Amino acid sequence: MSGSSCDAAGLAEVRPRGTNPNSLADKIDGRRYDDAKMHMREAQALAEMSGDQAIKFRIWSHAGAMYRHMGRPADAFAANDVARNLHITRRDPMFASLGLARQAAIHGAAQDRTGTRRTFDQAQEAMQRANSDDYRPVWLLAFYDQAELHSLALSAHLALGDYPTAEFHAHRCLAALRPHMRRSRAITMTRLAHAQLAQDDLETATTTAMNVPADAATQHARVSRMLQEFGAALRAKAPKSDAAQAWTEHTRDAWRAAA
Repeated sequence: MSGSSCDAAGLAEVRPRGTNPNSLADKIDGRRYDDAKMHMREAQALAEMSGDQAIKFRIWSHAGAMYRHMGRPADAFAANDVARNLHITRRDPMFASLGLARQAAIHGAAQDRTGTRRTFDQAQEAMQRANSDDYRPVWLLAFYDQAELHSLALSAHLALGDYPTAEFHAHRCLAALRPHMRRSRAITMTRLAHAQLAQDDLETATTTAMNVPADAATQHARVSRMLQEFGAALRAKAPKSDAAQAWTEHTRDAWRAAA
């Protein structure tokens, strides 16, 4: 369940002609990591040629997220550090905040509780210092806000096994998400269900998971995989429970209708 509901759009600045701007996120979500790494290397070369600090930040920050998804925190730290050391992070606290938020998620993947808490607090402080009137590229404005910061914290605390804190950030994220961000909402709800199940709140967790829209549950690779993992964990924890029976019926009926 690594990663966040992070932005997948807007690679148009650096993508080669004719490629899908969402293909990198699709490859990561589908765990097609060899394809994702090839895409990333091409994007990194184009970013260097462009000389644009915002594009360089975006690509190296994405590389860090990709390695975090792959379970390679050392590589994730190295790539994210390239992004965080760019001049743009000193000029604009919003870029600094995003770099720190993703660093916190990597600390979570690396099982570093102190680093996660410290870096998340730094990311929050940097976001509060940012001037909302400053110019920023559309891709950043499209996804990075308080909801995404809580989403990254949710991911980190799930990885740490700190389920009450993960649940706290999930609720904060859901409250702050913009209405059109349906995929992000589905990912967050699924992670919330995992956090609730890990605290033995079977009924609430199952209700949360059942409220994930059926189209997201069946059509988005990451959401589908996490919900399948939820079902397996629920059956392992309480195979004869009413919650397990309700989940089995839900996946049989609602998912079949949406497929």
